Amino acid sequence: MTIIPVPLHPRLYLGTQSWSHKSWEEVFYPEGAAPGDYLAYYATRFRAVEVDATFYRIPSESMTKRWARALPDGFRFSAKVPQVITHEKTLENCGEELRLFLGAMDHLGDKLGPILFQFPYFNKKSGMTGEIFNDRLRKFLPQLPEGYRFALEIRNKAWLNPAFLGLLRDHGVAYTLVDHPWMPRIGEVMDNLDPATADFAYVRWLGDRRGIEKKTTSWEKLIVDRSREMEAWVPALRDLLGRNMTIYGFFNNHYAGHAPGSIALLEQALGEGGGGAGGS
Repeated sequence: MTIIPVPLHPRLYLGTQSWSHKSWEEVFYPEGAAPGDYLAYYATRFRAVEVDATFYRIPSESMTKRWARALPDGFRFSAKVPQVITHEKTLENCGEELRLFLGAMDHLGDKLGPILFQFPYFNKKSGMTGEIFNDRLRKFLPQLPEGYRFALEIRNKAWLNPAFLGLLRDHGVAYTLVDHPWMPRIGEVMDNLDPATADFAYVRWLGDRRGIEKKTTSWEKLIVDRSREMEAWVPALRDLLGRNMTIYGFFNNHYAGHAPGSIALLEQALGEGGGGAGGS
């Protein structure tokens, strides 16, 4: 899909989840581009990126400094906290891991975007309930250091309620809006709850991983038509921008087959819906 740039609102930062995809070669990255040059090229096309690698390990100081050098002023680099915090310890006894992770990310300076706590779907066998999770949040959130933007994602829709959102709001942590089969659609969320819990919003377009991988595992083109979904997101994004909030939004390849193409689709919907640079 050809990406046609649309002037977007200055407080809207769109990007992809990760940038190093072999299947993007020659359809997004120039022919012959070296993988080490991908990030710098990516930053000429988009204003933000969400990195997945930090979920698996804390990056070295040399790596984060290298990322910072590759990025222009004004770019925002978002990162997931390591899985030991969210999946293994689930917010208990993980202060040292968080300290080390944030210390590594500090080398990005003012290019550091929000830090994402991405939690898994907790089934009954896990023993985790919404009440236990909220109790852990009550103990953990007051320990978060100042000077960072934190966002938090859950995948148990029954846990998405005023009590949970109130906990996040009390500590200025952004609830992560997700487009995912397990979670309510954006229109339902906006109609029944106020998902704004910080002075910024965080959005992740994830899609149906299992469903799309039955069709493809190569991510060089769009294979799912998400036009209607993109149109449904426009009122929500306009609402959040209208509250003077900055929005960080990131697409996964699994959403429609090719994350850069999904960004283009949203840009088109925003342009047609008045959500561009002139939007409120």
